[in-house]
Amino acid sequence: MTTFLPNNPSPNPSRKREGNEVAPAQSRLTQNAPLAPLVWFKSGGKADFLFEPAKVEDLSNFLANLDESVPVLPLGLGSNLIVRDGGVRGVVVRLGKPFAKVEAIDATTLKCGGGASGVLVSSTARDAGIAGVEFLRSIPGTVGGFVRMNGGAYGRETADILVECDVILRTGERRTLAASELGYTYRHSNLPEGAIVISATFRGTPGEPQAIQAEMDRIAAAREASQPLRSKTGGSTFKNPPGHKAWALVDEAGCRGLKRGDAQVSEKHTNFLLNLGQATSADIEALGEEVRTRVKETSGVTLEWEIQRVGVPA
Repeated sequence: MTTFLPNNPSPNPSRKREGNEVAPAQSRLTQNAPLAPLVWFKSGGKADFLFEPAKVEDLSNFLANLDESVPVLPLGLGSNLIVRDGGVRGVVVRLGKPFAKVEAIDATTLKCGGGASGVLVSSTARDAGIAGVEFLRSIPGTVGGFVRMNGGAYGRETADILVECDVILRTGERRTLAASELGYTYRHSNLPEGAIVISATFRGTPGEPQAIQAEMDRIAAAREASQPLRSKTGGSTFKNPPGHKAWALVDEAGCRGLKRGDAQVSEKHTNFLLNLGQATSADIEALGEEVRTRVKETSGVTLEWEIQRVGVPA
């Protein structure tokens, strides 16, 4: 395996002081990197390597010089993810602060870094008087994840606002893809395998900041009332089947509060799985599979996972 890292980055990702100057943050490559602290479930194994680039050129060069047989997994906020207990083979790429900038480039358009959160995108849009992206306030993820999975909530989805995205392909090549090239369907895109979204251009409509804030407040209150926001969870577990709500099917199957070890189906919102303390990823995934089995038996509907499951079992 080639582990070429451009510009000989320091193992310390923090900025260093050189006299009175602050040196730019450098890229970091970590071997046997624990992933549990980086995901919302707080469970799972290690990555063979974790690469945290400081700039686009480092990411591009790293991928171009990485053996093509080595798998690459992008990681955002780790909210909609189960990392299996045996860890992740290959390289996990995590886009941090250097990729988290958001700016308005005209009266209705935002340029957003792939590592920017939905909260930052929607807040920047509010300040710029851009409406139509308030729904991102409710999605616990980053722009890269929204683009890949056509993230959505409250009647809106990424496909409604995306103009284009910039990606680094697995080969290290940088490319701009129009929204029409991504083949968007419900919680799915045709983004190339291994591609990492480094930025996206979103377009909304002109709006008044006060009205935009009011809509964001409404969405935040709705989430607070219905979802276990302060728990170790992974967000919505299953996709809504056509003509159904996943939470209702889970509830009808008698799974509200169902447990396996320290993993539990939320009693507040049955499409959320929880880690009550020391649940393993195996516990969480097995509980999800038990829910799928019970829903199939009671309703005849096969639930599809919305949460991404990666890595190998212990």
